[in-house]
Amino acid sequence: MTFETLRHHCDLRQQLEKHEDLLCELRHSAQAANHAPNGMPRTTGVSDKVGTLAIAIVDLEERIAYLKKTIAAEEEDISAWIGSIEDPLTRQIFRLRFLCGLQWADVAQTVGGRNTAPSVKMVCSRYLDRQRTAEDK
Repeated sequence: MTFETLRHHCDLRQQLEKHEDLLCELRHSAQAANHAPNGMPRTTGVSDKVGTLAIAIVDLEERIAYLKKTIAAEEEDISAWIGSIEDPLTRQIFRLRFLCGLQWADVAQTVGGRNTAPSVKMVCSRYLDRQRTAEDK
């Protein structure tokens, strides 16, 4: 497992979160645009704001479904790899960061002790370096 693979997984999780937030906003906009008109024309042009939003919602729902499927597939591999880490602290740090999606500062706070964001990140970096060195031999 490489740091780039794990970082890519985090990026996908962040994209999913942003897309879900955007989907919520689009649904809210579609509901607001669907209010009953008072009979007075508002613009001179013809547009179907609800229809346009509906298309955007469907497209975004498809993208979210794809991201969820991709994330689930990656999480199986990542979870199995993390489960093979012998040191419980290192395993917990990897799990909190890459499966739970916590930021480094939140990982450090959850782990407790005198850990800081840079220190828990360094634990991961050193572990991955040792793994890479062992694989090269």
